[in-house]
Amino acid sequence: METRDAILSRKSIRSYNGQITDEQINAVLEAANASPVGMGKYEEIQLIVIKDKALLDELDKNGANFFNNPDAHPLYGAPVLILVVSKENNIADANAAMIIHNMALAATDIGIGSCDIYGAIAGLNTNPALVKKLSLEDGFKPMAGIVIGQTDETISKRNIPADRIKVKYI
Repeated sequence: METRDAILSRKSIRSYNGQITDEQINAVLEAANASPVGMGKYEEIQLIVIKDKALLDELDKNGANFFNNPDAHPLYGAPVLILVVSKENNIADANAAMIIHNMALAATDIGIGSCDIYGAIAGLNTNPALVKKLSLEDGFKPMAGIVIGQTDETISKRNIPADRIKVKYI
């Protein structure tokens, strides 16, 4: 897929129906490694790939509780969650967003679903016992996540309105 087509096809998928291969996960991780990171401080970023169903369920339930909606499933039943963890600094959020977006475009390119996850990660950070299960190195904090997996949803190029975002020229 051409870059522009991937950009115009990317959408948040909230319905997953199957596992993905290690090859697909590695393609998404390759895109993460190609992401720009402020001042080139890649040593301040780590990725945690979570495929363990029990831990995914626990993270999902924690997110639902954070949203005060026990019936919610903020991880959408996806078989994989990739967390971006970082040392906290003034560009950690921007770094995480760039990495998440690169992974979302890579997922789109290879035809698997993805959805950026921020709220459930905010909820995770309110639960020190659950964060401890991630065995993070000292000074690292979950910043953002992305779920990926097979989906029945169609991933195709969309017509994006040219005036969706107000643009002002000076």
